Amino acid sequence: MKLTRRTVLAGTAIGGGLIVAWSLMPRDYSSPLEPGPGEAAFDAWLKIGSDGVVVVAVPQLEMGQGITTLLPQIVAMELGADWRQIAVEPAPISGAYANYALASRWRELWRPSVPLLSTEPDDYFLRRWAERERFTATAEGLSLDAYEIPCREAAASARAMLVAAAAARWDVAPEECETANGFVIHGENRLSFGELAQEAAELDPPDPPPLRIQKPRDPGMSSSIGEDGGEIAYPRLDLPSKVDGTFLFAGDVRLPDMVYAAIRHGPRDRAELVGYDLENASGIRGLVGVVRGKRWLAAAAENWWAAEQALTAMNPRFAAENIVRSERIETALDTGVRRGAAHLVASRGAGDEGYEPTFALRYDVAPAVHATLETATVTARISGGKLELWMASQAPEAARAAAAKAIGISQGDVVLYPMPAGGSFDRRLEHDQAIEAALIAREIERPVQLIWSRYEEQLALQPRTPVAALLGAEVTPDGRITAMRARIAAPPSTLEFGRRLFDNRTSWSAIEETAGEMDTMAVEGALPPYAIPDFSLYHVPVELPLPTGRMRANAHGYTCFMMESFVDEVAQRHGLEPMSYRISMLGGDPGLADCLQRAARLGDWDGGAPGTGQGIACHRIDRMGRTGRIALVATATAGEGGVRVTRLSAAVDIGRIVNRDIALQQIEGGLLFGLGLALGCASDYDEGRPVESRLSGLQVPGLADSPRISVEFVESDEEPFDPGEIGVPPVAPAIANALYSATGLRLRRLPLLSGGL
Repeated sequence: MKLTRRTVLAGTAIGGGLIVAWSLMPRDYSSPLEPGPGEAAFDAWLKIGSDGVVVVAVPQLEMGQGITTLLPQIVAMELGADWRQIAVEPAPISGAYANYALASRWRELWRPSVPLLSTEPDDYFLRRWAERERFTATAEGLSLDAYEIPCREAAASARAMLVAAAAARWDVAPEECETANGFVIHGENRLSFGELAQEAAELDPPDPPPLRIQKPRDPGMSSSIGEDGGEIAYPRLDLPSKVDGTFLFAGDVRLPDMVYAAIRHGPRDRAELVGYDLENASGIRGLVGVVRGKRWLAAAAENWWAAEQALTAMNPRFAAENIVRSERIETALDTGVRRGAAHLVASRGAGDEGYEPTFALRYDVAPAVHATLETATVTARISGGKLELWMASQAPEAARAAAAKAIGISQGDVVLYPMPAGGSFDRRLEHDQAIEAALIAREIERPVQLIWSRYEEQLALQPRTPVAALLGAEVTPDGRITAMRARIAAPPSTLEFGRRLFDNRTSWSAIEETAGEMDTMAVEGALPPYAIPDFSLYHVPVELPLPTGRMRANAHGYTCFMMESFVDEVAQRHGLEPMSYRISMLGGDPGLADCLQRAARLGDWDGGAPGTGQGIACHRIDRMGRTGRIALVATATAGEGGVRVTRLSAAVDIGRIVNRDIALQQIEGGLLFGLGLALGCASDYDEGRPVESRLSGLQVPGLADSPRISVEFVESDEEPFDPGEIGVPPVAPAIANALYSATGLRLRRLPLLSGGL
């Protein structure tokens, strides 16, 4: 396909660019962009063509969250550009795009060599590490935290330079000019950005950049989003091509002489391939070759189905040292939560000194799977000693490093073309498929597209960790919680993930290296927003045979379920109305109390009386100095056909909203994702293999299962909080509380009804 600026507007990447505002960046970088014909570049973030098209470089993976619209929108608003002339391209590999916010958030995972490293994103050593490692991972909803200011500064510099060029032509003061809709304006004089780009790029950039007083904010933002959301000021750039089918995902890549590969993995965990019947595949038409890995077998053919049939015929056989069974997982968690050695993660007041619980409750969470629409797909080509990879990756540098090591070449000889993900939910933080594709391409000596089947996706993924927890409290006769203790048994899942991502460890090595360590991120969200005088939170690290990983909302997805179910049960046991009971304990967080009241109005809350099928829950996430709040009212019933959720009404405070439509999409998507986690999206394991191996067995919500969703945003001038994860946590407890209202039964296990009514 010939690449033109028009294809860029549809989401295809082109090369190009030249750094002008170099004072804003470290001096030791080579230019990350090169200009195309008729283009001039301004900083590392944007280029302007002679036709007025503004191309914005985006260093984050587009996986449905809309980042390829959000960052260009920030540039357009600061620059004064016409949204219809904005285009996007993936940013090239460079330390200029380092994600300092995420580097700070994950500082315990990459284990810097400087022990006294500051936790702040602007710490010198932290920044240098992120720049040296070209760390641009997409995760934790920190894209705006990391990139809003750099995008604004680049756009502000470009705006000042365009204005200076126009003012020189008109012989007027730059202060008398303004920019709007892609033009520099002075009275009746108008010059387009395209007319000024080349001469503006030759000027010295201002230092500091003259940022607009008004921060980027959706001009059509209103507090309530109804069925008619009004005109969308900044529609998503990727929507037209996604609607007409021209948007390219990893599975759409086509190369000359390319073949397709299918793969079989051994059971979890640490399986080795011990045999297969190669002769059985000899008659399969189109088969090109078979590649044997230590722990997998792959077949390459002219089409994927032929490769898959060849694997079936060869019947690969594996021997595993560490067979994963659900009973082993449950036994380890049960032993841990009852008797395991615990680490104190956080405490408030006197902690659990003198603690004598009135009652305690047990909560259990099964391993949860991502259920992405697109399975792992990578295209690999080796030519001239270089490896090219086309793949969706949330951590592209880690994928490049792992693939390079696998086939024994320099990381500099690996080129990764970032493809968008058809849903990720943190699944694409792992890079096993990149290693496999590189090895297969080397052996087959042709470009190869490796596609995991749905079964292989389920088998080889690292699920969200299973958990067992005991929550107890001292409660006065009138229902006031005076002391509380949470004891959460789970593997140090985040630390395991860090070993795999940053140290390229195998799953079992990561488990062995982190055994017994405290993982604060594995219990995030368990410290309640309520004014409970004495509180203690413990993590009991449990060593499981199952490797675990990251997932949308991560620990908040289960800690909110535990806490909000527990609080609701305290209210019920003392005959207290659940919403007002929560508000009575939220004197330290009036914002969350406000969300509860808004959600109650929006959802026609009637107090959660028996038989109404209504439940309520709320949650707060504090991350990198920014806070997101949500309250949710759910209406649900349970019967022979399972759980039916008919309505979800949410009030959300995520600070300043840059794009209302994307924020709404993310909240709605988070609520539906949370619905899937509440009712399914979990897997049992038998002999190292997932019992639920197809989407149909995961109870992923379909269109017929989607409830009526209403969302109300709280208008705020606080710094924006990412909407992608905050919608997930309150869904499970709100539904569990609704089911109690409908049936009188308390469900304390996720997925709900997994143990039956």
